[in-house]
Amino acid sequence: METTSDPLAASGGGAPLPAARGATRLIFLVSGIAMSTWAPMVPYVKVRLGLDDAQLGAALLAFGGGSMLSMPFVGWLAHRLGNRAVIMSAGLLMCLALPALAQVSTVTMLVGALLYFGVMLGAVDVAMNAYAVEVERRSGDRLMSGFHGLFSVGGLSGAALLSGLLALGLALPGAAITIAIALALTVLWLRNGLRGEASSGGVDVAENSRPGMPPTRAWLLGLMCFVSFMAEGSMLDWSALFLRDVRGMASASAGFGYACFSVAMAAGRFSGDRLIARHGPVWVVRMGAAVAVAGFLLVACVPLTMTTLLGFVLIGLGASNIVPVMFSAAGRLPGTPPAVSIATATTLGYVGLLSGPALIGFVAHASSLSVAFVAMAGLLVLVGLSARMVR
Repeated sequence: METTSDPLAASGGGAPLPAARGATRLIFLVSGIAMSTWAPMVPYVKVRLGLDDAQLGAALLAFGGGSMLSMPFVGWLAHRLGNRAVIMSAGLLMCLALPALAQVSTVTMLVGALLYFGVMLGAVDVAMNAYAVEVERRSGDRLMSGFHGLFSVGGLSGAALLSGLLALGLALPGAAITIAIALALTVLWLRNGLRGEASSGGVDVAENSRPGMPPTRAWLLGLMCFVSFMAEGSMLDWSALFLRDVRGMASASAGFGYACFSVAMAAGRFSGDRLIARHGPVWVVRMGAAVAVAGFLLVACVPLTMTTLLGFVLIGLGASNIVPVMFSAAGRLPGTPPAVSIATATTLGYVGLLSGPALIGFVAHASSLSVAFVAMAGLLVLVGLSARMVR
């Protein structure tokens, strides 16, 4: 139930709660759009620089690596300067990366631009999740899944937006600049909604916490994020190949599997806050892990295309709310700044996102992709068994 008073806003220390909530939703949307805008640029950059698949894959490591390496430092910085300051500065700097990526002319420039983009996106990721935890605390409602739902919507719409501008005849640099300007203006418009730092009962969270080595529980939550992000990465990198090579679907249609997963994940996140409020976070993690496990087993064990697509839907629905619950739990750990504990969980999650698809590839090479998906289901069983950690 939403609180009827907002002590911090009343005292002039921050934005009113509805404005803070709306601004948080928009920054999640902006972050998702910025990240997914890069996806349609990849074929253009590959052709312009004359890269083969191996060279492009090596260059792309700079993007995830930049995000992962920046996150622990960003947690400390957000605690010192405030989440709003990091969101505003890193959000604007993030927008500059899109025109740069659209115009790189050498591999060195590409790696540098991707590293820069990853650092800024990672900074926004940590700070916006920490701010979201504080807004959720002020509200008294469960909001984190809805915030992540808007990030998913941004992920679905950013690539479509750039592709639409290209279809209208804009050159790639012009389309990237257009989106970057729109995103930068949105970030600037959010500065009042993000004004001040959120709190609980008028007491600033930072006053009762201190930075340092994150507690053991933050690392354990991070390991659960590792598995959840690994599941997401397996869908991004392996779902189309599975449909084409194992189920015999045409290459032109094989991407439909990831579309099913993505739409199901977005839908699950928009219903997640109500489920958490009604049943609690432990139940949501357990049921989500169980549904995702069922999805992976359906994909791996039933040799029918339609059941495989249904399995991808179940994986998206099941995995949709695990990470938001983990981030919310990490941000509420006593005695630790939310930005620091969330940075720990996010860093380990990104490690799973980056390394997971490669690990699945190794298992698939040694046995089969179906066996790799069964192994992924086994890891998600461990997440379900560890659900008490999010109390």
